[in-house]
Amino acid sequence: MQEPEEKKIALELLETEQAYVNRLHLLDQVFYTELMKEAKNGKTVPEDVVKMIFSNISSIYQFHAKFFLPELQKRMENWSSHPRIGDMIQKLAPFLKMYGEYVKNFNKAVELITVWTEKSLPFQELIADIQKRKVCANLTLQHHMLEPVQRIPRYELLLKDYIQKLPPESPDRNDAEKALEMIFMVAKHSNTAIAEMERLQNLWEVYQRLGLEDDIVDPSNELIKEGPVQKISTRNNSTSEKYLFLFNNMLLYCVPKVIQVGAEFQVRLRIDMDGMKVQELNDMQFPHTFLVSGKQRTLELQARSGEEMNAWIKAFQDAIDRKEKRSESFKMVVRGLETGNPTLKTEELGCRAPQWVRDNLVTMCMRCKEPFNAIMRRRHHCRACRYVVCARCSEHKVKLQYDGNRLNRVCQECYVFLMGHVVLEDQEWKHKGILEKGAAEISGRSLLCSSLQLLDKNGKGGMRGWFVIPWDDPLVLYIYAAPQDVRAHTSIPLLGYQVRDLPQGKAQHLFQLAQSQQVYTFLADTEELKQRWMRIMARCAAGIIHPEESEDVDSCSAAE
Repeated sequence: MQEPEEKKIALELLETEQAYVNRLHLLDQVFYTELMKEAKNGKTVPEDVVKMIFSNISSIYQFHAKFFLPELQKRMENWSSHPRIGDMIQKLAPFLKMYGEYVKNFNKAVELITVWTEKSLPFQELIADIQKRKVCANLTLQHHMLEPVQRIPRYELLLKDYIQKLPPESPDRNDAEKALEMIFMVAKHSNTAIAEMERLQNLWEVYQRLGLEDDIVDPSNELIKEGPVQKISTRNNSTSEKYLFLFNNMLLYCVPKVIQVGAEFQVRLRIDMDGMKVQELNDMQFPHTFLVSGKQRTLELQARSGEEMNAWIKAFQDAIDRKEKRSESFKMVVRGLETGNPTLKTEELGCRAPQWVRDNLVTMCMRCKEPFNAIMRRRHHCRACRYVVCARCSEHKVKLQYDGNRLNRVCQECYVFLMGHVVLEDQEWKHKGILEKGAAEISGRSLLCSSLQLLDKNGKGGMRGWFVIPWDDPLVLYIYAAPQDVRAHTSIPLLGYQVRDLPQGKAQHLFQLAQSQQVYTFLADTEELKQRWMRIMARCAAGIIHPEESEDVDSCSAAE
């Protein structure tokens, strides 16, 4: 009998998965392992460079070699009695989110290979030697590294074909469709990571052209349009060449530098988007002119053509509309930062004294996320919402009802809300990066969280911090400097790691996470806490953690 069409596609998935695991083995166990070995001997490049090149390839390899491929092989062996793969893919699809980190790092990795190939002859020779081997099939390292970037879209295409070939009454249809939806979200996540990387790269190039001025460089900005214009002088009816950079929150009015050493342009004026207006001018002497009016300045500008003028007016109006829309939908919500503490509602700001966050629980400004220090960036409390903020984020004072209408220092967000100048972006609108999960926010819903010490390579000292494995992201260990920080400084993908118990010596409760050449050593305060961490980490690393079955869910308070 002829094989069912859906089985043919499932077999194609298996065959391509076997080839893909071989390629991952080459990347992790050959290229990465051999380059790291030489780096540790000081013969090629720094170890950190090798780690940055290969990102989290070890976790990706461990997942596919130990979980995805074996599960797929079992399903195909039992196809005659159990013809389905949708439920298996649906179960493992969440683990594919780890590709986002690899994809986001890919361009930087390729750039590092190019740079260090030119700088280090031993590095160049070792890569060339590996590429000559039969297993590389005459392909370069960069070519092999592209495979993980292309794998998720490949899953999506194969799964679509599989669903199309399934009979309408197939018991696997429902699971396969759910699996496809999850794969689609993973692919979207990877594409978003690529787009974000490209946006930041382009933004950084713009900042370099502007001289990297401190008050301009902000990774949250979005460049909308740039280009040359003529500035019309109202004094002598003459024009002079200027250059505009229109961002989502401001306009930079610049002049080209005569001697372009370092910066290409000099910023003459910054006009905030708040309250900005734009309109076309009917000027017989200067055609194609338009007016940009802002709080700081009003400019009469001339474009080179009517088409170019319309493009500028549209870009300005779109930016203004987006700003106004976000302002109208802005809602100041102050979340409770410790589990069980009441939150201040919007209407209570300034009317009710907040419960302050303790200084020692925060190491960075809870608004701009810049780290505090004893000299230049000190801690201040917003008297309205209780956040611990830096001086730059709390420059304003407002009369607060609960303090007899006396002036009190508040953060920028509370100032604009209480004074009626709603100019900030909706906090829910902003996309959070992988490290931008608040410690208190995810500690409240975690598999385990507590203070630990991460020792250095020699095991003699190290960093003490707040460690969290979130309920909704059990594949990752997040490390914060303090339990109320709004941004993690480090994350460790757990999948594929081995958890090792170390002998107890001098009352030290030590354990390790190990994978290939990477080893992390932790020190817990008690033996009980150590065993809890080892148990949870082992289950997460093995990919068998199910929150609903875990006895350690919401164990944060016990671990503290």
